[in-house]
Amino acid sequence: MIRLLIYIIIVLALAFGFAWLADRPGELSIVWQGQLIEMSTMVAAALLVSIFAVIMILWWFVRTLWTSPQSLRRHFRARKRDRGYQALSTGLIAAGAGDAAAARKMNARAKGLLSADQEPLIHLLEAQACIIEGRNDEARRKFEQMVEDPETRELGLRGLYLEAKRLGADEAAVQYAERAAEKSPHLAWAADATVEYKTRTGQFDDALTLLYQQRSAGAIDRKAAERKKLVLLTARATSHLDSDPKAARTDAMSALRIDPVFIPAGLIAAKALFREDNLRKGLAVLEQVWKDTPHPEVAAAYVRGKPGASAAERLKRAERLEHLQPEAHEALAAVAAAAFDARDFNLARQKAEAAARIDARESIFLLMADIEEEETGDQARVRHWLSQARRAPKDPAWVADGQVSQIWLPFSPITGRLDAFEWKKLEAAHGGLISHEPVDAEEAFASLPPITHNTVEEELTIREPEPKAEPETVIEQDSPVADQPPVIDKIFEPDVDPEPKKKKNEPVPFHGSQPDDPGVKTAASDAEPKTRLKLF
Repeated sequence: MIRLLIYIIIVLALAFGFAWLADRPGELSIVWQGQLIEMSTMVAAALLVSIFAVIMILWWFVRTLWTSPQSLRRHFRARKRDRGYQALSTGLIAAGAGDAAAARKMNARAKGLLSADQEPLIHLLEAQACIIEGRNDEARRKFEQMVEDPETRELGLRGLYLEAKRLGADEAAVQYAERAAEKSPHLAWAADATVEYKTRTGQFDDALTLLYQQRSAGAIDRKAAERKKLVLLTARATSHLDSDPKAARTDAMSALRIDPVFIPAGLIAAKALFREDNLRKGLAVLEQVWKDTPHPEVAAAYVRGKPGASAAERLKRAERLEHLQPEAHEALAAVAAAAFDARDFNLARQKAEAAARIDARESIFLLMADIEEEETGDQARVRHWLSQARRAPKDPAWVADGQVSQIWLPFSPITGRLDAFEWKKLEAAHGGLISHEPVDAEEAFASLPPITHNTVEEELTIREPEPKAEPETVIEQDSPVADQPPVIDKIFEPDVDPEPKKKKNEPVPFHGSQPDDPGVKTAASDAEPKTRLKLF
């Protein structure tokens, strides 16, 4: 466009000049070597412009002849380079598609047309071709060569990192990630892998420092950085809980400033405050978390507080939680458990039945079985509640990558992913009922990183409580039911009521009559003939 404008300006200037001369005619006389040459000014101007144009054309022609060898070389070199880049592009596409033969062919063609020193992508194509063909040792050597070049250092470290992860060499993979993160903290894959490794090994200070570098480099947004900082502060607080409660409290409170209702941070802060004999503030922290999210761990920490609290005091604290969240299953269950410890069986049964109506879970039915056994000792009802517990959904737990735990951990023990654990129902996690043995959080963090849990398949095993032994029933040999299993709902006579008479104000059992309860006798049942053998 600029050249076109310059050309138009030159043409206009010539036209204006000739028009100016045409308006001002004149004669031009030149005496050269005794010869008199006369012409008009217009002819003289046209002759001068023609001479200048001829000189320019002759100069262009001579210059073209002089530089033609270099021009030809540049032409063929550019053509060769274009063919090389076309082969390189086709080879990378073939490598991405898994076509080893085409990738190898295009790699050979690109190496013949381009210089590997000038185009580092040739090394990448060759390494990818080696990986597709299963020549992993050669691929690693190529990546190591790329690490030596400053232009391809990060690319080579990335390739070595992926190869180490594929072979299961986690230590080597972490070393490559650390080298990449040291030089380029903005690389998300390197920084994330390094932060996860340092978290697993308990190097929380280094992990936080790297997280700050990521945030400064703009490699991670503010929300994600704050979430990771929250998890790392909580993890560091957990690791300091035994050795330095003050430092644990500081880190946990810093985490709560980021998220005031983060359950693990609230629990650690409260435990640290309890160890510092600050019971009131610790309970206040738990109340703040409880108001937003009723959680069984928060309830347990709040009810028990410092060791040594009486059963009556624990019951009052549980009722305080119910007052804050009257419709929460966790609040009713906490009151039921505290009332059971305080031997207030009527209140315990009432709250347990209310909790079961809100959300029928295994733990609440097991508690009802304990209440029944302690208060009445009726094994029929105990077995009923145990049967209900077996069929009921399992209680929610912390789940990450198919791993289930009753304590929160900052990383997944399977993949090492940071902030992997979520509190969820186990049926939603793996489509089956999962149980898990309790794990001591303090012991787990004291032995970082080797933390082990049961696998999901092991967790699918249902642990059914064993009922207490009952006195043997003597059955006559001629009895028609001697070969039948002792099903509870068939061993009582219709006219025999095995249950003790209920008091006037006794609460109605939850879910109506028990399976082993013959129910209220009717006239029809009294008219039936006695056909069963009386065993008791």
